[in-house]
Amino acid sequence: MEKLFETALFTRTSMLNILENKSFEELVTIPVHFRNSVFWNIAHVLVTQQLLCYRLSGLDLKIREDMVTKYGKGSLATENIDESDIRYVKEELVNAMKNTFVDYNNGMFKHFKPYMTSAGIELKSIDDAFGFSTFHDGIHLGVVLSLMKIV
Repeated sequence: MEKLFETALFTRTSMLNILENKSFEELVTIPVHFRNSVFWNIAHVLVTQQLLCYRLSGLDLKIREDMVTKYGKGSLATENIDESDIRYVKEELVNAMKNTFVDYNNGMFKHFKPYMTSAGIELKSIDDAFGFSTFHDGIHLGVVLSLMKIV
C-alpha cells in the first residue's frame, strides 16, 4: 500500500504544479471538441477519490459537498468557474490524499459497500477503492497533459 500511496501522491503533486503554474484562462478553457477543462479534470479526481474511499465506507467526505455536484461523475464542465474553487482544490488536492492515507493507517475504513465502476471494475474493499482511485487519477493526469498542449 505504501508504493500505491507514493504513486498517488506523485500524481496529485503533478496536478498541483499545473494548478499553480497555469493561468486562470488555461485552467478553465474547454477546447473545441472536448467536454471539460484542465481544472474540471483535477477537481474531478479530488471528488472521485473522496466518494470511492469515504462515501463507500459510510464515512463523511473530507471535502465540501458542493464539490461533488460541480465536479463529480456526470457533472457538466463549464468555463464559468469561481476562483475560490481553484484555491480550494489547490489546498485540498494533496492534503486530501495525505489525510486518506493517515485515515487508512488508523483503521478508519472498517466497512465498505461494493461498487461497480463505469470502467467495469468491481470494488469490494477500501484497498480496491484506493487502487482504482490512483488508476483514475493517472487517467485524468493524462487527459490534463493532453489538454495543456491545446490551451
